[in-house]
Amino acid sequence: MKTPFTIDKIKTAIVVIDLQKGITSGETYPHSAKDVIEKTAQLLKIFRKNNMPIFLVRVTFGSDPKERLNLITDVTWNSSRQMPDDWAEIVPELSPERNAVIIIKKQWGAFYGTELELQLRRRKIDTIVLCGIATHMGVESTARFAYEYGYNQIFAEDAMSAMSKEEHEHTVGKILPRLGLVRSTEEIIEVLEKE
Repeated sequence: MKTPFTIDKIKTAIVVIDLQKGITSGETYPHSAKDVIEKTAQLLKIFRKNNMPIFLVRVTFGSDPKERLNLITDVTWNSSRQMPDDWAEIVPELSPERNAVIIIKKQWGAFYGTELELQLRRRKIDTIVLCGIATHMGVESTARFAYEYGYNQIFAEDAMSAMSKEEHEHTVGKILPRLGLVRSTEEIIEVLEKE
């Protein structure tokens, strides 16, 4: 049984993880990047309508290799390849120029090494709606930090996706329900329209 919930429009913000050109150009599961962008745009529309804070997070790596995390791991990402100039640009469907705070990060999570927490606290935000790509990386990492900082969280399950269906389902089914509420975009919008 799902926990009933309300959304305080004064104390709630949306945090969108890595919906940028370079990341959304790849394949994602179980939801396509196109569908994730569409669902996120629906959420942003109602957040803008209600003058609620919007945080668009993007990851970028400087040209200096010393700026990148290059840790020893079993699975590595080829961070030495040249990225297209627009790789880190937020997708235009989200209208990043309209009433959004852009947060730039250099690792998975949106809190560490950024001003996200400061910006949320200044606005007296105690609840975040979280979505983006990838569910099991940027979204989960951000959710874990937010939980430790004491934020209530609502996860828009169909406005996030991963590199595989299994990774998405593990995070959505096992991790996020311990950190907050997992809901559909439609359920979140329905609550916001009632408030």
